[in-house]
Amino acid sequence: MLKSSLSAAAADLVINVLTSALCDNRPLDRAYSLAFSGLKLAPEVQADITRVAGDIMRRLNLYCFLADMTPEQVAQKGTLLLNVWHRFHQLPPPKFRYCEPLSDDRLNERIAAARLDGALWDGCPAWLDALGYEQLGEAWEAERAAMAQPAARYLRVNALKCDRDGLIARLAKEGVRVCAVADVPSAVEVESDSALFRTACFKDGWFEQQDAGSQLVAAALDAKPGMRVIDACAGAGGKTLHLAAQMQGRGRLLAMDVEQWKLDNLKERARRAGAHNVETRIIASSKTIKRLKLSADRLLLDVPCSGLGVLKRNPDTKWRDTPERLQVLKELQAHIIDSYSRMLKVGGLMVYATCSIMPEENREQVDKFLAAHPNFRLLDDETITPATSGFDGFYLARIERIAE
Repeated sequence: MLKSSLSAAAADLVINVLTSALCDNRPLDRAYSLAFSGLKLAPEVQADITRVAGDIMRRLNLYCFLADMTPEQVAQKGTLLLNVWHRFHQLPPPKFRYCEPLSDDRLNERIAAARLDGALWDGCPAWLDALGYEQLGEAWEAERAAMAQPAARYLRVNALKCDRDGLIARLAKEGVRVCAVADVPSAVEVESDSALFRTACFKDGWFEQQDAGSQLVAAALDAKPGMRVIDACAGAGGKTLHLAAQMQGRGRLLAMDVEQWKLDNLKERARRAGAHNVETRIIASSKTIKRLKLSADRLLLDVPCSGLGVLKRNPDTKWRDTPERLQVLKELQAHIIDSYSRMLKVGGLMVYATCSIMPEENREQVDKFLAAHPNFRLLDDETITPATSGFDGFYLARIERIAE
């Protein structure tokens, strides 16, 4: 995890991040941005801070159990939590001016007790553990354990500007060690604690940071140069830019979303990537969809979901989500695939995708859609799971429109 202990100053920044996420209810990435704002930290120091904060968030209930505290007490007992985290990982604690004591005997007793509870040991809240067993059976245990591990860093090569070998070579000159990812031609894995967004490679648009599993989603759409392609839930546009590269910048690529600020971010990313065939359009009402009826050769529906496949990258999700929210998301998913699918041409290909590994958001939604729409047929589908791939978890189904 770490080669040496955090300094007291770095540990304080970890506590600030955790307090921001747990007490002020900020998303973890926003908590990092606020904590690092105005600071000039060495890349390796910033990497250590995010590594420790991320690990604590992944197994929050475990570390709080060991420290005999609640997550809401992090502002008051953060030094104790960091002390316990270091001792658990067999590192000397940071040199805080004051830290509430916890004896080695008491800590060892609590570690032994935690080992007997698989969900606690893997940092899984009770509601999620129950859902995992309900949806995946015994396979859930391996997925739960996999999502308790740190997420690797992956980049997607921007084929509009370079190839994979060229990116690897140029990053090496900038001191960034990466290696090719087997079976994902567009992906490289980052092996060093480098400040990626400070590199000339990034500023020149040679890569985007994107999980290797995520890269398989856009690849499944098989977009070709000259096609009319719609990414109807584009968000900030990671998959949109991947599609632009597949299309070699030729054809019409329409990125749509219900939030304008996300599309504004996409425009900036598209300029840097040289993706000049990307157009953006806000979904203002159902009329926006109706006007595009039967117009798309390819349609990507990367629908809003629980994120229960990407918990090692976004671990704060499981501490703020509830089963009730999942029901709302399922209704939204069903609405999107039912409504947005009308944009696909006869003979066209649609990919329905989520970043969840739960069948109720995935194959069950697809089966319900197909039962109600005999003019579509399922070609194939795939669940990319953390336990089997080492990537984040995703689902994708390739669906063809066979009649109007």
